[in-house]
Amino acid sequence: MNRDDSELPGSRPLTQPEDASVVGLLRQLSREVPALFSKEIALAKVELQSSLNTLKAGIAAVAGGAIVLLAGFIILLMSAVYGLSLFMAPWLAALIVGVVVMIIGYAMLQTGKKTIRAVPLQTRPDAGRFE
Repeated sequence: MNRDDSELPGSRPLTQPEDASVVGLLRQLSREVPALFSKEIALAKVELQSSLNTLKAGIAAVAGGAIVLLAGFIILLMSAVYGLSLFMAPWLAALIVGVVVMIIGYAMLQTGKKTIRAVPLQTRPDAGRFE
């Protein structure tokens, strides 16, 4: 950044020939490194904010889709109750559909619990050590 280039912001010409010495270069380096770090941190913050905004939009889309899917599932269950009520009492049709859905849900819950229990929650022996 010691060039005399008007296109580059922050550029400045060499004012004295001794600035080109090792000591002058080290002084310049000590001034420019903190500025570089602060610019890199600012860039990382902007990139992280952009990633978080994308993540939030994705989570909102998934949540919205899950709500619509749940509403559709409830309507399908209601149609099963209405269809069965053509052949039996409506309360009995609702009871049968409810019990069947509860049995399926219980089986899914138990399968999930077994899967969770099967995963060992151990950390690596070298985790947390810095060498």
